[in-house]
Amino acid sequence: MKGVEVMVVGGGAAGFFGAIVCAEVHSHARVTLLEASRHPLAKVRISGGGRCNVTHACFDPAVLVQNYPRGGKALRGAFSRFQPRDTVAWFAKRGVMLKTESDGRMFPVTDDSETIVRCLVQAAQAAGVTVRTASPVLKVSRSACGFELTLKSGEPLRSDRLLLATGSQPQGYHLAKTLGHTIEPPVPSLFTFTIPDAQLRELAGVSVDSAQARLLVPGEKSLAQTAPLLVTHWGMSGPAVLKLSAWGARILHDHRYQATLQVNWLPQEQPEHWRQILLNAKEEWGKRSIASHCPYPLPRRLWQYLVARSGMGLDDRWADLSKKAMNVLIQELTQGHYSIQGKGVFKDEFVTCGGVTLKDIDFKTMESRKCPGLYFAGEILDIDGVTGGFNFQSAWTTGWLAGQAIGKMNLSNGY
Repeated sequence: MKGVEVMVVGGGAAGFFGAIVCAEVHSHARVTLLEASRHPLAKVRISGGGRCNVTHACFDPAVLVQNYPRGGKALRGAFSRFQPRDTVAWFAKRGVMLKTESDGRMFPVTDDSETIVRCLVQAAQAAGVTVRTASPVLKVSRSACGFELTLKSGEPLRSDRLLLATGSQPQGYHLAKTLGHTIEPPVPSLFTFTIPDAQLRELAGVSVDSAQARLLVPGEKSLAQTAPLLVTHWGMSGPAVLKLSAWGARILHDHRYQATLQVNWLPQEQPEHWRQILLNAKEEWGKRSIASHCPYPLPRRLWQYLVARSGMGLDDRWADLSKKAMNVLIQELTQGHYSIQGKGVFKDEFVTCGGVTLKDIDFKTMESRKCPGLYFAGEILDIDGVTGGFNFQSAWTTGWLAGQAIGKMNLSNGY
C-alpha cells in the first residue's frame, strides 16, 4: 500500500496530539511534525503554574460547550466524539493519571507539567512520528499531488496531507490565508483588568470566594460572571475577571480596554437581605466602629476599604449610621463601580480569540472546505475557552479528529 506523507506544522498540544493519533491509527502514514522553536510543547510546560491544567471534569458536551466564548457551537458535535472523559482515558492508558480539584480543573497527580510533556514526546516516538525542531515553515503552496513546503532554511518538503496547528502565531495565520482561508482578526483573551485605584491596589492578595463581576460598556450589552475574585497590584484578577475578559474580548479590544467593572461582593443574597443585616448590626453594635466590625463574610481589609469608599471614617460608629450612608454602603457592596484602564496578562499563558473562520472547516474531520487535504487543530482556529482546562480540551479534541481523518487513503482528493 502506498504510504501517505503527512506534515504537521506546530509542536504544541494540538499538533503533537494530531500527529500521534494519525501515526497510531494509520500505519501507512509517514508523519513528520515541524516545530519552529527548539523547544516544543512550551505552553504545556507553563500551563497551570507548571502543573498543566490538562482538561476539566465536565463530561456533558452540551454543558462543556458553554465554556467557549467562541467555537462552542462548532465543538458540540466534536465533543460527542472526543471529550474530557476520553482525554483522561487516553493519558491513563499511557500511565499518566489525572486528578480533579474542587473547581473541576484536572491535573496530573504528579502536579508536574513535565509528566504530560514526557508522555506526549514518548507517545510520538513510539508511534513513529518524526519530530523536527528549529524548523519554521516559511511558505506553503498547493500542488497537483499535495503540498509544497519551504522551510526558513530554504529546504523544500512535500506532503500529501497537511495539518496546521500553529496556535496563535502570526505565521500560521499567514500560511492559512495563502491557502484560501479567512482569518478573524486575533485579539487577546483571558487577561486581568488594570484599575488605577491606589487604595484598591493596597489590598493586593485579598480574595473572595464568590463575587459577581459585570462589564459595562456604553452601547454594548452587559456581561457578567460569578466566580472567585482576586485583588492584585494592578487591579483585579481571578476566575471572575478572567472569564469576563474572555466573553468580552472583542468588546474590550474595540473600546481600547476602557470600560466600567461593576462588582457585587455579596452575590449570594439580594441587597435587601444585606440591608437587614446592617440594621441588625446598628442595633447590636451601636458603640463599636463600623470599620472594625464587619457583619458580612468578607476579608477585614476589603470591608474597611469599602467602608472608606462609602465616605465613612474609620472611627464612625454603628449607632451613627444614617439611612443615606447605609444606602451608599449597600451600593458599594453590591454595585460598586471600578474604572478599567487597560489590561494585564494571565501569568505566562496567552490565549487569543480570532483565527481561521470556523465556517470553512468540516468539524467531523477538521478538514478545510476550501482546500482538500488541509486540516486544522487547536488555537489557530477561531476557538477559545475560559480558564480551567478548556483550551487544552479543544486542542486535544480537534487534534484527535484531525489525526483520525488525515491519514485515510480514501479521501475525496484521491491520494
